[in-house]
Amino acid sequence: MSYLDNIRTFVRVYELGSMSAAGRDLRISPAVTSARISQLEDYLGVRLFQRTTRNLSPTEQGQAFYPGAVSVLEALDQAEAKVMHLTDAPRGTLFVAAPLGMGRRLVAPQAPDFLEQYPEISLRLRLSDRAVDLTTEGLDLAFFLGQPADSNLKIRKIADCRRVLCAAPEYVGKRGMPEDGAALLREGHNCLNLRFPGASEFQWMLEAPEGPQRFAVSGRHECDDGDVLTDWALAGEGIALKPVFEVAAHLAAGRLVPVATKTPPVPVQMACLYTHRRHQDPKTRLFMDYMTERMARAIREAESAFEVV
Repeated sequence: MSYLDNIRTFVRVYELGSMSAAGRDLRISPAVTSARISQLEDYLGVRLFQRTTRNLSPTEQGQAFYPGAVSVLEALDQAEAKVMHLTDAPRGTLFVAAPLGMGRRLVAPQAPDFLEQYPEISLRLRLSDRAVDLTTEGLDLAFFLGQPADSNLKIRKIADCRRVLCAAPEYVGKRGMPEDGAALLREGHNCLNLRFPGASEFQWMLEAPEGPQRFAVSGRHECDDGDVLTDWALAGEGIALKPVFEVAAHLAAGRLVPVATKTPPVPVQMACLYTHRRHQDPKTRLFMDYMTERMARAIREAESAFEVV
């Protein structure tokens, strides 16, 4: 398997543009990563990368070798998938990404039961509210809220998630109750924004009488972790736009109250992204089937626990 390991390492170095990043992704040391690339170069008799102290870039030979190397790994994955399908014994490691709130509340709690049913499968769950790239990050699938930018990926819809503008009673008591999106701007309310490096200018899509409308809200609080926004809202710092399933318990207990209810947020799609090749892998398909059913049920239960007025 050493030659295949060398090819797999080459592909990850090529895609990530870094020996150290590829080593971390593959869970091998930088020395092993470098040694595998050197062994492959010796075997092929060519240089695959130009290396300097600050930069690494593929040579012309490396660029030519990459498509074939990817095809070899894809063919191997497909062959293994067929065997595992016949033996009904899926195995291997799943690389999955999800937003923080969704991952903590919907994905992580379901994972132990799945792994108990399939003891030969391991899970690497990466939680982040930033956008992810399935190809460069070596992911099997990624859960998300919204609309993905990459149309080349496959999408499996889970549910349409209701959202709510909410704030603590303390905040409403001090600043007043805004009745709609226009009031958020007119009255200068402090809107708590989810923002991460590279994010576009933030706008809230609200359902106005004339149809969906974007409101360019602003505020003094920004964070790339949605749960921090919830904590700020609970502390009376401002108004947050949240999926109902994330704040249903706070709404039901009165710790948060809906605001600007004349222009509620447009529901957002919850779904998972995957490549066609990944879906052929039994463990990926099993995980998607298992998670989407249970996540949809959990969302329905959370939303039914509190009806937004």
